[in-house]
Amino acid sequence: MLYLIGLGLGDAKDITVKGLEIVRRCRRVYLEAYTSILTVGKEVLEEFYGRKLILADREEVEQEADNILKDADISDVAFLVVGDPFGATTHSDLILRATKLGISYRVIHNASIMNAVGCCGLQLYKFGETISIVFWTDTWRPESFFDKVKKNRQNGMHTLCLLDIKIKEQSLENLIKGRKIYEPPRYMSINQAAQQLLEIVQNQRMRGEEPAVTEKTLCVGLARVGAEDQKIAAGTLQQMSTVDLGGPLHSLIITGDNLHPLEMEMLSLFSIPDNSSESC
Repeated sequence: MLYLIGLGLGDAKDITVKGLEIVRRCRRVYLEAYTSILTVGKEVLEEFYGRKLILADREEVEQEADNILKDADISDVAFLVVGDPFGATTHSDLILRATKLGISYRVIHNASIMNAVGCCGLQLYKFGETISIVFWTDTWRPESFFDKVKKNRQNGMHTLCLLDIKIKEQSLENLIKGRKIYEPPRYMSINQAAQQLLEIVQNQRMRGEEPAVTEKTLCVGLARVGAEDQKIAAGTLQQMSTVDLGGPLHSLIITGDNLHPLEMEMLSLFSIPDNSSESC
């Protein structure tokens, strides 16, 4: 059987008891290594699980899934995912491939950023469509996702922004020349995301449009959710461009209009001290 096992968001101990029992009896155990990260490395996981882990990068999962599924019809294979297994569409594709090969599968769920964002006090049922904010380049600066933020705010909904992760990426030159040389990992910070959003706001104003978000829109920054050094900061979008929440992973929430009094009271626990009186 193929097991897709969520690892949660913090460290090695966040795996469920059920998940750990399965890991320890599987013949092969893969660790998905490109959609998210834990606060501990592969070696720490191996020591706690008592098993060697096989790193599975994007290329392995998307192009060579057959290697992962090999013999899974006659032995147990585990595929470990930070957060919950359905946090990325890639993992649905793995299930579809397994099903076509007649391989049974089972999913062991765990906490993910999609539900753990409730730690800031915003009510989960008031979140609209989640968006991704990608690293801009000199030639690619997409703004289309901003329409979803506008729609969410018009409906009084919050927007969870998942920030870009670049792991095992090749430069354009190395990609063209077919050289297997990879760039160092990069993780978008709340500062970078906010700066890009502020530039989009300015671009819309220059085009004569009324932006749905302004410099004073109330936002929430979250870092390393689920870890012992988790940090949360609530303030304006302008403040988010300079706040320091430390290392990755970061997420950003753009709040909707008409926050519930309880939401406001909870966010006050995380207000950025300077200029904290600024509001939407």
